[in-house]
Amino acid sequence: MEAEYPVLLDTFLADSEERLRLLQEACQSGDGEELRQAAHSFKGSCSNMGAVMLAELCRELERSAQEHQLEGAAESIERIEREFAIVQVLIRAERQRCLDSD
Repeated sequence: MEAEYPVLLDTFLADSEERLRLLQEACQSGDGEELRQAAHSFKGSCSNMGAVMLAELCRELERSAQEHQLEGAAESIERIEREFAIVQVLIRAERQRCLDSD
């Protein structure tokens, strides 16, 4: 399992980039259901990786989309992107730490 941990971290980062893209596309198109689904999916991934604040921001966006309140979606996505930038730095550092300890 330890040898697979850096791969898990890489997968999370790549997957998160795709999920952010889906959030942006859904927001730009005004598709509330797509936005809700993308936020829900990203929330689960973040929660599984221990990115609690990022998961909470996704949960808030998911709830807003579910309630068809999309007017603040772009700002919510910006907050998600800022938090992801922080998480990304931490995960890359963790990945490097794992590789250095081998």
